Amino acid sequence: MADPTRRRALAAATRASRGAIRLAELPFLAQLDIRLDPKDPAADAVNRALGLDLPLEPNSAVHTSRSSALWLGPDEWLLLGRPGTQQTTEASIREAAGEAPVSVTDVSAQRTTFLVSGPRARDLLSHGCSLDLHPRAFTPRRCAQTTLARTHVTLISRDHPSPGFWLLVRSSYAPYLTNWLLDAATEYLRPDPHDPF
Repeated sequence: MADPTRRRALAAATRASRGAIRLAELPFLAQLDIRLDPKDPAADAVNRALGLDLPLEPNSAVHTSRSSALWLGPDEWLLLGRPGTQQTTEASIREAAGEAPVSVTDVSAQRTTFLVSGPRARDLLSHGCSLDLHPRAFTPRRCAQTTLARTHVTLISRDHPSPGFWLLVRSSYAPYLTNWLLDAATEYLRPDPHDPF
């Protein structure tokens, strides 16, 4: 269950930054872990069923208006979609794969997603991430399994609907990561004395 106190704290930091950063939680995204042989003909059928091509380049991501696919390994992807779509998407993948060996695991309850965007988003994340987040090095449509503030996250650079990052983190670490983001954002905040949060 999404924590309303966490959402309010992130929204208050966003307001206090006066446009420098935007912090939000995107709870309940559908998340499916897919394992299959990308050279198997079934992979093409799965791509057609999903309406996207599973990325084959390491640490790359593909986005459509309905979903995103992240490369996690040579035969593993994480598919992200709108909340509540995991069962129908899983059924579509299994039907498209037919008798081919494919593994589809619903991991939606395992993680939550944070949005970090705005002109200072890269600076904020650089406080706790050792990756080079410069736009030339970590371009849109890139992803990486890494650590942020000693917490394992999957980091996704996005350019739609606006430039920014998604952070996928285990739900049990969401309170810790929220506190770290709020603390790291302090230098970009100019609090409104009338804001109740």
